[in-house]
Amino acid sequence: GVYLGRKVKNLDGYMLAGRNVGLALGTGTAMATWVTSNTTMLAPQFAFELGIWGMLAYSTGALGLLLFAPIAGRIRNLMPNGYTSGDFIYHRFGRVTWGVFMLVSLFYGLTWLISMGMAGGIVLQALSGIDYRMGMTVILFVCVVYTLVGGLYAVIGTDFIQSVVILIGVAVVGIGILQSVEFSEIYTSLEKRRPVLLSALFPAALIALFNNLLFGIGEIFHSNVWWSRAFAMGRGVGLKAYLLAGLCWIPIPIAAGFVALASDSLGVNVSSPDMVGPMVAAEVLGTVGAALVFVVIFCSLASSIDSLLAALSDLILEDVYRRTLNPKATERQMRQASKVIIVSLGLIAWLLCLPRISTLAKVLFFAGPLVASTIWPIACGLYWRKTSGSAATWAILLGSSAGLITYFQFAWYAASLTAAAVSMLVTLVLTYHSKSYFNWEDLSRAEVCHD
Repeated sequence: GVYLGRKVKNLDGYMLAGRNVGLALGTGTAMATWVTSNTTMLAPQFAFELGIWGMLAYSTGALGLLLFAPIAGRIRNLMPNGYTSGDFIYHRFGRVTWGVFMLVSLFYGLTWLISMGMAGGIVLQALSGIDYRMGMTVILFVCVVYTLVGGLYAVIGTDFIQSVVILIGVAVVGIGILQSVEFSEIYTSLEKRRPVLLSALFPAALIALFNNLLFGIGEIFHSNVWWSRAFAMGRGVGLKAYLLAGLCWIPIPIAAGFVALASDSLGVNVSSPDMVGPMVAAEVLGTVGAALVFVVIFCSLASSIDSLLAALSDLILEDVYRRTLNPKATERQMRQASKVIIVSLGLIAWLLCLPRISTLAKVLFFAGPLVASTIWPIACGLYWRKTSGSAATWAILLGSSAGLITYFQFAWYAASLTAAAVSMLVTLVLTYHSKSYFNWEDLSRAEVCHD
């Protein structure tokens, strides 16, 4: 990461890797960033708690990448000189919607960052006995250092390497488990001990499947992690890169989830659901397996943490610092502010990770209703001229409220589903009755004025 960072020549290079990222690096960074610790740890947890549907539920996250593919091309054409998702929201919907969106986006990004830091500490402690706080600190520190030095060049370059390591590692672990236990043994053990996990009509699992699908789409549609890559990729690259990344990503959570289904037949005593994947792999493959699992999970952690640090710092730098605090900032001031922001984000995440909170699923899915409520406002805002700022604002606010009520009163795995449904209804009804008519050329003209 530090080596690749030497390519940085100006602010565009630091924030968006020169806006000329090719297909191979574009695909690698999108896939590796989406293979988070949540994929390698929550996919097994889903399978362990919700069975076969839970295992498949996490793979629906690929739809977010696949559906974002045409949007990436649309974003690049509408805003060829844009920097962040906040740029689009501000110029498309106005300041009020932008303020609401920024709160959602920053809260979600910080939540995701916290879950990554937690996962690093949990894995190191489980596989090597290293104290949770020490492991979490080291992983955050490493990612902060190379992101700080190299910006998006460092992030995208390391992501490509990490994507290769992840694919190889997951395949090796899967093969190792299949050599230790037969499919028939796994099925027989589940049928005897926990038959509900094999049921095709397990209600909670079916709800979780659609909930995760919408959560994944919301995560990608709104997050500056993915918008920054759309701006960074060369013209015509975004569509292909996101399609390939989605297709490559589909089998990873399925393979990771399968690991958890073998826990009963292998007699693994699972102390915490979010650790079932690493524990089973370590049990089957021994010390070598534990080391391999750690390498794979470290790569999945680093590829997400560095992307979050870069994307969140860009969002704060462009939408808070330059737009609000210092509109006349020079490039040097912007670079200095960016470094301060990255270090601050790492420090905040570290402080919030110190007390380990609940399970990874509950930490991450608390933000689910918020991001799911942004799906329809963003999609309609990109393609439907009549969608207004008031429609987008009310859709996000009412969708988030309904989803959070579901989260606390019913179940965390249904919150995103509720939020997306309410947001969709509000967006479509208000847009249908809207008299506004947006001119797409205003986006490029507005960003030129801003620059």
